[in-house]
Amino acid sequence: MFHAENVIIGEESSRISSAIFILLCLVPIFSTVLFGGVDNATWIFISVFWAAIVLLWLAETWKGRGFLFNPSSLQIPVIGLLVIGLVQILPLGGLWIADDSLSVTPLHTLSLEPYATRLFVTRLAVYLVFFAACLAFINNERRLKKVVYVVIIFGALMAFFGILQRLANPDAIYGIRGTPQAIPFGPFVNQHHFAAFMQMTGGVTLGLLFDKKMGKERRVLLATAVVIMGVACVLTSSRGGLLGFVSVLMFVWLLHFMTGKLADKRAEGAGSSGGIYRKIAAATAGIALVAVIFGVVLFIGGNDSLLRGVGVVNADADLSSGRFHFWPIAMKIFLEHPIIGAGFDAFGVAFTKHDTWSGQLRVEQAHNDYLQTLADAGLAGFVCIAAFIFLLFKKGLDTIAKTDGLLRDAAVGALAGCFGILIHSFFDFPLRTPSNAFFFLLLCAIATVPLKSVRSSSARRDHSINGL
Repeated sequence: MFHAENVIIGEESSRISSAIFILLCLVPIFSTVLFGGVDNATWIFISVFWAAIVLLWLAETWKGRGFLFNPSSLQIPVIGLLVIGLVQILPLGGLWIADDSLSVTPLHTLSLEPYATRLFVTRLAVYLVFFAACLAFINNERRLKKVVYVVIIFGALMAFFGILQRLANPDAIYGIRGTPQAIPFGPFVNQHHFAAFMQMTGGVTLGLLFDKKMGKERRVLLATAVVIMGVACVLTSSRGGLLGFVSVLMFVWLLHFMTGKLADKRAEGAGSSGGIYRKIAAATAGIALVAVIFGVVLFIGGNDSLLRGVGVVNADADLSSGRFHFWPIAMKIFLEHPIIGAGFDAFGVAFTKHDTWSGQLRVEQAHNDYLQTLADAGLAGFVCIAAFIFLLFKKGLDTIAKTDGLLRDAAVGALAGCFGILIHSFFDFPLRTPSNAFFFLLLCAIATVPLKSVRSSSARRDHSINGL
C-alpha cells in the first residue's frame, strides 16, 4: 500500500518515522563536519546511517502503516542516472591483449574507469534513497519548520567557524586533516565548495528574512546569519561562489517581488502604494545586506579575498584558472562518447588522451558540471540533468504559488539556494562534494513537497463548519 505526501498531512508521526526524520537531518550535517564527506572513511558512517534509514523504513511498513512513498517525478531523472551508471560498468565483452602471460582475459566496460564508476553508482544509490526518504518523511509543517531552522542554524555555525579558521590560518582542518593540494575553508577541503554550501544555507535564510510577516527579533537574527554566511562566502575568494551568492539574493528578491505583487493585486489592487513601498524597502534591504557583508570583509582584513571574488586579480594570472583548457577537452571527450559518455568519474582517465600540458598534475574534473556530465554520461546523462532541473523549478514554483506563510518562504529560500549552486556549477563541481549533494537534495525536497499549512487547513475547516 502506497501513501503520497498530501494524503498523510496532519497524521501523528510514529516513533520510527520520527527516527528516520532525525537521521535525514543528521546525514548532511555529519558529512559536512567530516570534511564534506570526501574521504572514504566518512562513507563508512554514512553507509551505516543509510542502512538504518532503509531498515527503519521497512519497519515502518511492517507495522502496517503502508509503504510511505512520495511518487514525485523528481526521482525519475536520478533513477535514470543510476541506470546509465549501471550500463557503463556492465562487462560487455573481452578486451583482447596479445600477451600470453595473462591467465584471464580482462573484461571491457563502457566506462574508461570502471572502479571509479562503480563507486559513483554506489553513492548515487545512497543519494536516491536519501532523497526519496526526504520527500516521504518531511510530511508536515512541523517537520518542515524544524528542518529549515536546522539548515539555517547549522549554516550560520559553519560560517562562523570558517571565518575563525581563515583568520587563525591553521596548517590543517581541525588541526588534524592536511590539504596539500587544495585550499581548505571551514571543514571543507575545497574552499570553493564551502562557498557553494553557503549559497544553499544562505538561500533558505534569505527566504525567511524577506517575509514581511517575520517578527523584528527573528528578522535581526536572520539578517545576522545572512551577513555571517555572506562574509564567509567572500572570504573563500571564490568568484563562482560570490556570483552564486549574489544570484541567490536576486532570486529570493525576485520571487518575493512576484508573489507580493500577486498578493497586492488580490488584497489591495494593482496600484497599491503600500505594495510599492514594501518593494522599495526590500530592494534597499538587499543592497544594504551586500554593503554590510563587503564592509565586514574589509574590516577583518579580507581585501585580497574580496578583490579576487569580484574578478580583480593579477594581470599575469590565468583568469580562467585552467578552465579554457579543460572545457574544450571535455567537449572532445563528449564527441568521442556522445551517447552514454566515457563513464561517471572517468574524466581523469579520458582527459589524458587530449592533454597538451606537462602531465605533472592529473585533472580529475572539468570545472563545469554540465560539460562534465556530457563527457561522463553523454546525451543520456545530460537529458537526465536537464529534466531534473526543469522539474525542480516547475514543482518549486508551483509550491510557492499554492502555499503561504512559512511553507512559501521555505520553498522560496530552498529554490533560491538550488538556483545559486546550479549557477556555481557552470564554473566548478560543487555538487560532487557529498555533503553539498545531500544538502542540495534536502533543499529540493523542501522546495517541492506538496504540503498544506495546518493552520490554513484548520481555518478553512472551521469556516466550512460555521457555514453549515
